[in-house]
Amino acid sequence: MLAHLRSLLLSCWLCCCAMSTAQAVTVVIVSSERSPAYAQAAQALVSELQRNGGSRYEMLLLTATEFAGTANLKPKLFVALGAQAAQALAQATLPAPVLCVLLPRSSFERVLRSSGRKASSQLSALYLDQPLSRQLGLIQLALPEARHIGVLWGPESQAQASALNALAQARGLRLLAASVEQDGQLFPALKTVVEGADVLLALADPQVFNSSSIQNILLTSFRAKVPLVAFSPAYAQAGALLSLHVTPEQIGQQAATLAAGVLQGKALSATALYSQDFSVAVNDHVARSLGLSLDAAALRTRLLRAEATP
Repeated sequence: MLAHLRSLLLSCWLCCCAMSTAQAVTVVIVSSERSPAYAQAAQALVSELQRNGGSRYEMLLLTATEFAGTANLKPKLFVALGAQAAQALAQATLPAPVLCVLLPRSSFERVLRSSGRKASSQLSALYLDQPLSRQLGLIQLALPEARHIGVLWGPESQAQASALNALAQARGLRLLAASVEQDGQLFPALKTVVEGADVLLALADPQVFNSSSIQNILLTSFRAKVPLVAFSPAYAQAGALLSLHVTPEQIGQQAATLAAGVLQGKALSATALYSQDFSVAVNDHVARSLGLSLDAAALRTRLLRAEATP
């Protein structure tokens, strides 16, 4: 309830302030919906820009529906929160570049396909999901004896197969993968994978991991004593051993850094980016059941240190 109220207050505050000085608006934030996650990201973005010298009166927060009714805005940057907002902005003719955040790589690529556009300095993204190298790095830190990585490919994640295979081989790991093209294929594929895997790596693909399937996937992997490394803290709470993710606040802060660059005359990256910051969550109950003692903060620190080492 408090988070919902904060979302409404943030929206009203930004809209009222910026509408009163519409010509001075320099950043327009378009949110896919009014929810705590989007409000947290927007609040972090605004706070970080303000900390770096930006004025609150130069920012306007709209929903994707509200954005459709505006035509006279001429900011220096548009920021899309979520896939619906990204779709709306990608299809519009705008006077400024668009930075898309709070959406996974697969969703951004879907936006590009449907709008007939390519990633560029005029339409770029900060991905919600984590780079494959970071995911494998976490597995090797938390489960150093794991050699066989189970993966379930869906229609959207399949495009990453060759890249993940190459990264795994470079680290001395082997993938045990199965494809899930239809709903009926999920659990036969899962059973095949967990029979030979040391760990199951979850990749964001709605065909495989969704609200209808996750509990059965978690139960199957738990019974097989094959820990699941997931992409959402909610999955860690539900029974995955680990999750590697970026929080809305972290995304908002990183988006603010990119936005500040644009306001200072720099161009957005012509290629979409993965987040530099991230969080790790550990399910202590699952860890104990596997005879493991894992510290989320320590794992995050070690991952950051490893990535900073040339």
